[in-house]
Amino acid sequence: MIVLGRIVAPFGVQGWLRVHAFGDDPEAWRKMPQWWLSADADAPAERWTPRVLEAIKLHGDGVVAKLSGIDDRDASEALGSCYFGAPREALPAPAQDEYYWADLVGLDVVNMQDQPLGCVKSLIETGANEVLVVADGERERLLPFVEQVVRKVDVTAKLVRVDWDSDW
Repeated sequence: MIVLGRIVAPFGVQGWLRVHAFGDDPEAWRKMPQWWLSADADAPAERWTPRVLEAIKLHGDGVVAKLSGIDDRDASEALGSCYFGAPREALPAPAQDEYYWADLVGLDVVNMQDQPLGCVKSLIETGANEVLVVADGERERLLPFVEQVVRKVDVTAKLVRVDWDSDW
């Protein structure tokens, strides 16, 4: 399951949900017929519950969504702050030079001098840009996922090439 975000709060009284998207194009999810919900982001696929996506829209600086069967505030509150996602085959294909976070986790990271820096452990959204959390044993580096730092991502070769000194 690819985790797309998290439900953070009810929105209004008609069952709408305020969601925190893990990515920068949640409107592309309109093409998905349903979302899968789970309290645990790492749960196996059979523990995710499907819900039909009725609507999604940008609202202010966030995103709100309406799922079938969630028709009032009580129902939206009952969901709590669960994760939502989809199987890979249900997701729209990313555009060139765009990646799902799940595609980046586990990739090896090397700098321009071919020095290994570790592998991508996770990503953090900061508002300004995403940040790669690169782990090498006990050490973690936080690398901004921006063009000046991340020079090449090759998912097939499982490699991220960065302009980053190994001493940083």
